[in-house]
Amino acid sequence: MTTTPDRQRPPLPPAAEQPVLTLRFTASPRGARLARRLASHQMDAWGWGYGTPVHDAVELVVAELAANAVTHGRVPGRDAELRLSREDDGCVRVEVSDARGERLPVARDAGTGEDGGRGLLLVASLAKEWGTIPRPGAPGKTVWAVVATRVSATTAPHTSPREHERARRAAADELTVLSQEMGLT
Repeated sequence: MTTTPDRQRPPLPPAAEQPVLTLRFTASPRGARLARRLASHQMDAWGWGYGTPVHDAVELVVAELAANAVTHGRVPGRDAELRLSREDDGCVRVEVSDARGERLPVARDAGTGEDGGRGLLLVASLAKEWGTIPRPGAPGKTVWAVVATRVSATTAPHTSPREHERARRAAADELTVLSQEMGLT
């Protein structure tokens, strides 16, 4: 089905101009991967380039919260949602919502023989703060984390423009392939 010119959607502003990224994604590993990649792309568009501490911290937080949503918060037929926003205080807020409000996450120290169970400890170490709230306007919960964006010059890695461009291209290629696999293009 094609749209007539009078029914076309207005163009979206460039990603760098959008203070909030909101994405509904399938409650599947592929959906969680898409959420992580789009968050990574958005962080780069906002000026925190690939490989910088802030970019990587937000990407890891999104990856963990999205993986938890599709693993522990999955309800068949219900999507999960990512919301990434630049806050006025210079932080980035990550919110991932799922449909299982009765299953609240708990940070725990997993035993040495366990394969999982350490993800929320990672979130706690990367985020300034994190927590859960009831999902606004729908059944379920929202797990949120706030990542500080101020990094001292002594701890920031120095990524050359060439390395940054190579990482940006690889991320864009992966995003294109993933979008095609999910039928988004």
